Amino acid sequence: MTEIRTEAVPLRDGHVLPLTVAEPVSQIRGGIVVLHEARGVTDAVRRLVAGLAGEGWLAVAPHLYHRSGTDELQPSAGDDEVRDQVSQLDGAEVLADTDTAFGWLAQRDVASDQMGVVGFDLGGSVALLIATQRSLGAAVTVAGGGIMEPLSSGLPSLVEAAPSIGCPWLGLYGEPPETGNGQSEAGETPVQRLRAAAASSQVATDVVTYPDTAYRFDSDPEAAADAWQRTLNWFDSHLR
Repeated sequence: MTEIRTEAVPLRDGHVLPLTVAEPVSQIRGGIVVLHEARGVTDAVRRLVAGLAGEGWLAVAPHLYHRSGTDELQPSAGDDEVRDQVSQLDGAEVLADTDTAFGWLAQRDVASDQMGVVGFDLGGSVALLIATQRSLGAAVTVAGGGIMEPLSSGLPSLVEAAPSIGCPWLGLYGEPPETGNGQSEAGETPVQRLRAAAASSQVATDVVTYPDTAYRFDSDPEAAADAWQRTLNWFDSHLR
């Protein structure tokens, strides 16, 4: 079984950034930064880190809530508490923490074109934003809000940012029954708007939806398995 551990990296601002990491038991193919969901570094995030390492990727997940002293919100935390935690994120600090994770990979001889980023939920939205700001090999977004409206005051909406995506990007989204995620006056859903905005970038992009699933489509075994395979295929194709 792949071993997972946590390392502490001092930052210039005096904070210490925890990184949850896992290394392949065989040759390292490249490195992937894993951005956690809105509830923090949960068991699902740790399984994702371990799963990627099992596929040959050096995986590292920065704890983006560390400045508030939080790794993971309690299971009893309600939606309002989760939204409050997300709203405290600062765009510059998120970028700095992610850069620290990329730097951790670089120190282990992973080249920038062999680095990818993947995120689920909150992390999925941040992964797209990172793909507009940094030179990477590939990025994958698995669900995530903030498509039409920013997640916090320090982050742009995904539709606004998507035309500036600078590396191959894959978006995987659930599509609830009868749409459920809102429509514009033109009849487009937010995900459709995002697909069009991403397509206007200068790189390869793809958006896949899973009809009749919840926002967190990972509860659907068939959709979750398909999303996992698509994620692996995307990194296989673009991180070389």
